[in-house]
Amino acid sequence: MNKRLLSSIVIVVGFLVFAFFQGTHSSNHQAKIPKVGILQLVTHPALDEIHQGVVAGLKQEGYVNGKTVKIDYQNAQANQANLKTMAQNFINQGDNLTVGIATPAVLSLAKAANGQSPVILAGITDPVGAKLVKSIDKPGANITGTSGDSPLTEHLDVIQKVAPQAKTLGIIYTSSDHGGTYHAQKTEKLAQEKGLRVKMYTIASTNDMQQVAETMAGQVDVVYAPQDNGVASAMKTLINTTNQAKIPVIPATDTMVKDGGIATMSVSQFDIGYQAGLMAGQVLKGQNPATMPVRSVMKGSLVVNIKEAQMLGIELPANMVQEAQAHGEVIQ
Repeated sequence: MNKRLLSSIVIVVGFLVFAFFQGTHSSNHQAKIPKVGILQLVTHPALDEIHQGVVAGLKQEGYVNGKTVKIDYQNAQANQANLKTMAQNFINQGDNLTVGIATPAVLSLAKAANGQSPVILAGITDPVGAKLVKSIDKPGANITGTSGDSPLTEHLDVIQKVAPQAKTLGIIYTSSDHGGTYHAQKTEKLAQEKGLRVKMYTIASTNDMQQVAETMAGQVDVVYAPQDNGVASAMKTLINTTNQAKIPVIPATDTMVKDGGIATMSVSQFDIGYQAGLMAGQVLKGQNPATMPVRSVMKGSLVVNIKEAQMLGIELPANMVQEAQAHGEVIQ
């Protein structure tokens, strides 16, 4: 074998060895990138905003999808079987951490994680009542995150300003939605204390909205739609029915106002997700979720729908509109 051929073989072998070790190093580097699973109950604007906030919060902590973290986003489309399967898949593929958007999603993640890998709440109304954490200040296990409780007293103030002559308030919620039930029952007590007669209506799924809304519209003067995933998903159906009866709807979130509600004091769903994303990033860096207090996002801003009010023949108080223009949002 001549020297030139031998030299060529040595060069090729050296290149292959170098490429092998570089590939191994690259694979090891990729393997070290943390994986985060995000499980969302269903598609609707409020939960979509929470999802966007989670991703933004992770980015703020230095975890950019595709670069410094791998995010696997799954949407169960309100299917309980999907929730169970998707949650278990996150655990099976070794995700470092999971994030649940809406109470049913977190419950599925908590069961799949079985106290082992961290689970981050993203906008859960009543995490203690749902038995996800021991307390707000000391969660005590592998779960923490953000609570997106509604400013119910402010919502009732909006109801009485929009419909000052109303005597009967209808509250509609999903019977299987823990957060919706929690808010509906609390609002019922607060409304009764203010002298309002309250009628409660439930739907088992979005398919029930048309029929229940038609019944409700003939029995009440104004409707309250709490922070409830089923009601939010069927908001346009609710509005189509109440509009025909000229009944105003006061919902819990700005996205529901955009779907036809009159007005609300709305907590930012994006901010709820953003705070959860920050906490997820901190857990990835080594913080213990057991000792991280659940963060409550409660500060809201006034949102009014001028177009809807005019269609129903309702003149909103000037100071409400002015406040929304200055510190919230006006939908024309």
